[in-house]
Amino acid sequence: MSESQTIAPRVLAGGIEKEPWKIEPYIRRGGYEAWKTCVLKEDRESIIAVLKHAHLRGRGGAGFPTGIKWEKVYNHRVKERYFVCNAGEHEPGTFKDRYLIKHHPHQLLEGCLIGAFTVHAKKSFIYLNAEFKEARANFEQAIEEARSKGLIGKNIMGTGLDLDIEIFDGHGSYVAGEETAMLESMQGRPAQPKQKPPFYPTEFGLYGKPTLVNNVETLSHIPAILRNGAGWFIQVGTEKTPGTMLFSLSGAVNRPGVYELPMGTPIRYLIEDCGGGIPEGRGIKAVFPGGPSFAMIGPDQLDLPMDFDSLKKAGTGLGSAGVIVIDDSACMVAQTLKLSKFFEVESCGQCPPCRIGTGELAKLVEKIEQGNGTQKDLDQMLQICGFVKGTGFCTLVTGASILVQNSLRLFKHEYEEHIKQQQCPFHSTATVTDKEQ
Repeated sequence: MSESQTIAPRVLAGGIEKEPWKIEPYIRRGGYEAWKTCVLKEDRESIIAVLKHAHLRGRGGAGFPTGIKWEKVYNHRVKERYFVCNAGEHEPGTFKDRYLIKHHPHQLLEGCLIGAFTVHAKKSFIYLNAEFKEARANFEQAIEEARSKGLIGKNIMGTGLDLDIEIFDGHGSYVAGEETAMLESMQGRPAQPKQKPPFYPTEFGLYGKPTLVNNVETLSHIPAILRNGAGWFIQVGTEKTPGTMLFSLSGAVNRPGVYELPMGTPIRYLIEDCGGGIPEGRGIKAVFPGGPSFAMIGPDQLDLPMDFDSLKKAGTGLGSAGVIVIDDSACMVAQTLKLSKFFEVESCGQCPPCRIGTGELAKLVEKIEQGNGTQKDLDQMLQICGFVKGTGFCTLVTGASILVQNSLRLFKHEYEEHIKQQQCPFHSTATVTDKEQ
């Protein structure tokens, strides 16, 4: 995977620049103009109005309207508020946050400053995955460059405004990326999600106070929208989800990478035109359009538009747009096992259905992959999925259930072949097996 693979840079990548992580190239593109306007005009309600008119939806998975979220915190009766940028990216097949922080840290920093300023945040943080060493170095450099120009820190632009962004080392787990679990870990407690309601961060967030939480890509959109206007932003994309999005493309493609495309772009275009198709002329067996927590689609669904509403209607989801391609040479039982073990390891153990269910599902899939499964095991897997789906404080156990259910629905014949042959048919060889000796 090459992190430099991008096409159609419009909002997030901002065009091709030498050393785009430095402040001078960013300023040449109009960087920090939106921030300066926000500070000098102090019209926070207008900022929120522009975001609502632009219909910017969060790019972290849920697709919640950004302007409405900001408005909830801005209008909250409790005056002590906080701001957190969620950069704890840890999901398989998703690496766009790391790309943005590494290559375009000033765009993110400006978005963070505007968000914290708008909601009158008492303190502001970026929860940064501790594994992103190079990206962190670039973000720290961006903070210092902005500080040297009076754009962050004490008495910003001589207005008397004090605002800084503190880096918090991320927990390094999948569950810690869930916003309530992230806030728990920031307060020195185990990274365990809280049940919603009542623990919506806009109502009860960091230190029990209203907190604005946005992910990296959402915040990176803010400066360009405020600088160019809502009308400019809604020129591309769909009516309900305008703008562009970064798609992390990985798996069985010739050119994996990060690609910025208008919302609603067909999956086929991403795979064939951007990703260069499948290696060795193989066919597509399945695609995860939104990472392993959402249902796979088959090769007959490649013309589906990539936006929140279209994929939801099709029975899957966009999530954080981690698109994983699986070719027709792969064993889907083995693929399901790999991801089932991920969910088992990443469960925080707080919810018994998740703690037990993810382990049992992984154990049964492994039993079948090793050639020791029975038809009864298939029935038991579906039964467990039915029991545990939707029972956790977060979506991890639901994602684990969807993975197994969807895999069995689309590729039941492969599971049955494993049971019939008492081995993985994709890994069989011409040699005599131990069972035949």
